[in-house]
This record gives sequence, C-alpha cells and structure tokens, in this order.
Amino acid sequence: MPRSVNHVASRARRKRVMSMAKGYFTTRSTVYTVAKNAVEKALGYAYRDRKAKKRHFRTLWIARINAAARQEGMSYSKFMGKLGKTEIALNRKVLADLAMNHPEAFKAVVAQTN
Repeated sequence: MPRSVNHVASRARRKRVMSMAKGYFTTRSTVYTVAKNAVEKALGYAYRDRKAKKRHFRTLWIARINAAARQEGMSYSKFMGKLGKTEIALNRKVLADLAMNHPEAFKAVVAQTN
C-alpha cells in the first residue's frame, strides 16, 4: 500500500509560517526553513517581552510616584508604608496617574497619609 501524506496540512503549516514572516528581510521572508527559524525566535521574544513589559511599567510607576512624593517631602518607601498603614487601597498604576495628571489629588492622598 502506498504511503499516505497529508499535503493539505503540511502546506497549511508552511503557509502559516510564511505569512507570519511577511515583512522580514531577504531569505527570512522567502525560504521556509530560514523563515521558520526567524518566526520561532520572534515568537520567543514576544512571549518573553510580554512578561518584561509588566516589569518595565511597574518600574516607571514607582519612579513617577517617587518623584511626586519627594516634591511633597517624603520618600517613596515612607509614602508606600504610610499608605499601607492608613489602608488606602490605591495601586501603583493609579498613584502614578494621579502624580502625573492630577497633582492636587496626589497631594490630597499624601495629606491623608500624614
């Protein structure tokens, strides 16, 4: 009996990889084996950086809160410690937004912690 090969599935798989490699330079967008490696590498970076993005934003928020808190005469760590003791449930994202876009509201939060 002759060997049965599922050309439909294998062609679809190659087509999917080649469509993901659109926009890559030279053989990365035209040769399947090179494109496959490039796409796998890109997907790995995408997965890694989705996690890193969260870390980068948290760092940015902390820097913004620290700058605003120091304008009010308090360090970041002291501010966050007092915030926890007064049981004000605002996360860093919201606090950084207040510090950047609504400084008077941030001042009110700092006043409540004292």
